[in-house]
Amino acid sequence: MFTSYIAIGDSFTEGVGDDLPDGRVRGWADFVALGLAAASPEPVRYANLAIRGRKLGPIVAEQIEPAIAQRPQLVSLNGGGNDIMRPRVAIADVARILIDAADRVTASGSHMLLLSGANPSAHLPLGGLVRRRGNDLAREVRAMLPRDGITFVDNWADEGLEHIRYWSEDRLHLNALGHARVASNVLTAFDVPVPAEWGVDEVAASSGGDRSRRTAEYYRRFVLPWIGRRLTGRSSGDGRAAKIAELTVVDPAGAQPL
Repeated sequence: MFTSYIAIGDSFTEGVGDDLPDGRVRGWADFVALGLAAASPEPVRYANLAIRGRKLGPIVAEQIEPAIAQRPQLVSLNGGGNDIMRPRVAIADVARILIDAADRVTASGSHMLLLSGANPSAHLPLGGLVRRRGNDLAREVRAMLPRDGITFVDNWADEGLEHIRYWSEDRLHLNALGHARVASNVLTAFDVPVPAEWGVDEVAASSGGDRSRRTAEYYRRFVLPWIGRRLTGRSSGDGRAAKIAELTVVDPAGAQPL
């Protein structure tokens, strides 16, 4: 059982898509912290240094040292999703950066939770390209595992997560249900009970859900702004700071409902 946990990464780990009424985002890493706290007889401390829009290089350069300096028992890392959506990317290099970063974490004495993101390609323009590159990255990472001190959670291989019920309006980020399912995958990997109130199994067993539709409004609200940022060299994370920069005690009673 881990009693201190720091998450690093991009929008997936920050929790974009799982929006709370007060304007904050939650996400799978917050759910994992809540699950650990609910199962632990001791207080669990948690920090989240992830910032949306970050490519893997800046994640490693900006977030690993502040994370390991706090000496957590567990560090999670997801990255590379923004890299594979750029016009040119060397997949093998991205995979090697991920593994090297994981090795830095384990060398510091923390356990490494390395996890892949969910697969959004069924719902995106140019989704076929995203799927091919994501498959290539997953294959490269899997080829370098297992490794001592690293737990790998392969959300990319979770075909159920591809269903539209798990995705937010922008079709690129998971919604609350999707983030809860990723957290369930993580807690299950650590043999930690998944809180029943999340309803993960019930959602997975349900049928229906809207089909993925890309309308003119969808392109206006989400695709065109994304293209604009790429053309101007801006990021959705510009000017943003980590949402929980220092290890903070988790209060399971303060959890927001799904």
